[in-house]
Amino acid sequence: MGSVNEFDEQNLLIRLKNGDEHAFAVLYDAYKYRLTGNLFKLLKSSDLVKETLQEIFVRVWENRERIEPDKSFKSYIFRIGENLVSDYYRKVARDRRLLNKMMEATSELYLHIEEDIWEREGSQKFMDAIALMPPQRKQVFTLCKLEGKSYKEVEEILGISAKTISSHMLQANRFLRNHFRNSSGLELSIILAILVKGL
Repeated sequence: MGSVNEFDEQNLLIRLKNGDEHAFAVLYDAYKYRLTGNLFKLLKSSDLVKETLQEIFVRVWENRERIEPDKSFKSYIFRIGENLVSDYYRKVARDRRLLNKMMEATSELYLHIEEDIWEREGSQKFMDAIALMPPQRKQVFTLCKLEGKSYKEVEEILGISAKTISSHMLQANRFLRNHFRNSSGLELSIILAILVKGL
C-alpha cells in the first residue's frame, strides 16, 4: 500500500494506540520504503537497514500507547530511525576503540608469551649446540660466556694460555653462527640475546 492521507493516518494512529494490528500493518506499508531509502543513505548496508527498519517498528508497537495521533507520525518514526543510526555509529566508534585496545593488549600478550616460549626453547637449543663442541672448547665457552669469568680466571682453572682461550672462543662463536644460520629470525634473535646476556 502507498501513502495514506492525513485523516486516514490519524484514524490509523488512534486504532494503533488501541492495539489494532491491521492499522499497524497499514502504517508499516505506507512508510517502509521512504524509511528504507533514508536509512540506506545513512547506513550503506542492506542488512543494517533491514535490522534498523524492523527495530523502528518494534519500538512503534511497544510504545503505541504513547503515540499522539494529532502529531506527525512520519516525523516520529524518522526521529526513531535517526536515533538508532546515531546509537549504531556511537557503538561502532566505542567498539572500535575497545577492539583496538584489545588487539593491542592481545598482541603484546602474544608477543610476551611467544618470546617466553622461544627463550625457553632457544635456551635448550643453545645448550644442545654447546654440547656438540669439543670438550675443552665447551669448557672454555661455558666458563667465559655463561659463567662470565675472565680469561685470567679461566687460565688458572684450566691451566691453558690466554691465546688458547681466545682461539677456543673464536672457534666456538664461529660454530654457533654456522649452527644457527638457518634458524628463524625470532629464534636467532632470542639465541643471540641469550648469548649476549650469558643466559
